Amino acid sequence: MEPPTQGDQLLNYVAHGIPFAEANATVYMNFMKSHCCYDAIPTSCKLVVFDTTLQVKKAFYALVANGLRAAPLWDSKLQRFVGMLTITDFINILHCYYKSPMVQMYELESHKIETWRGDSFQNVYLQCFNHFLISISPEASLFDAIYFLLKYKIHRLPVIDPESGNVLHILTHKRILKFLHIFGKKVPKPAFIRRQIQELGIGTFKNIATVRQTATLYEALSIFVERRVSALPVVDEGGKVVALYSRFDVINLAAQKTYNNLDMTMQEAVRRRRCFSEGVMKCYPDETLETIIDRIVKAEVGAVHRLVLVDRADVVKGIISLSDLLQAMVLTPAGIDALLS
Repeated sequence: MEPPTQGDQLLNYVAHGIPFAEANATVYMNFMKSHCCYDAIPTSCKLVVFDTTLQVKKAFYALVANGLRAAPLWDSKLQRFVGMLTITDFINILHCYYKSPMVQMYELESHKIETWRGDSFQNVYLQCFNHFLISISPEASLFDAIYFLLKYKIHRLPVIDPESGNVLHILTHKRILKFLHIFGKKVPKPAFIRRQIQELGIGTFKNIATVRQTATLYEALSIFVERRVSALPVVDEGGKVVALYSRFDVINLAAQKTYNNLDMTMQEAVRRRRCFSEGVMKCYPDETLETIIDRIVKAEVGAVHRLVLVDRADVVKGIISLSDLLQAMVLTPAGIDALLS
């Protein structure tokens, strides 16, 4: 059998409507392979680390106060990082115990992080908890970072110095895309960047997770847990998107101390959000991939992590996440497909 050619490696890419003739389809893949994680670390950034002995309540308050979605966890006894505390943890706590007849939420607030994440606390089961920390070296390539983010379906990847053991930065999809947007201007743009989203087939178009504005906040949490999505388009009776409720919005319940009232409607939950909450960033099927990337990277109000694909009547037709974009731009040209399934 002959060794695979470059054309063979792009077979999956052709499935997205991109012909073999576009020989520069691997431009972004090569760009990411030629830059290391350290290159994408900003000169100045905020990094918060929690000790596992910290109370859960205080930890979530700290996330809200610093506008963060996650923080590395340090175990003083083991003298190493053991995981990440994320908004997903908070959502799982609310979902597990809000309707529990045996436990009151105020009882749970006093527990420490190590109690939640360990096996010693009876009846605690948080399905998305990791018992190990997925991290990467600053010398590893950005291509490897993208692969880790998509393979393990995580949104934050700690960059840890192998010598000191210190966390240098938390890499995200948005940070990597922004790095590419700024420094990738020196490389020729691949032809597929100017093609329409509907031609490329980038995103999720079937069985889209949405929530009615008349549904309760608890129902929205159930969708977050069961579907493992990071945001929910809030729609009216006609399927028209009126808001976007993300996991980050849920953490604000801790600051407002309203997590004992999950029976409020989504319309009320959206109204109570803080002003910096993520808005609805929309896109249309006939817009180009280049237009969409520019829109995401340049968005200054709120942290935009996905676009809601709508028709001209604003009816939801799909979701395009940052993971979808990195998959199509970097991994699929490398012959690595289906990491998002």
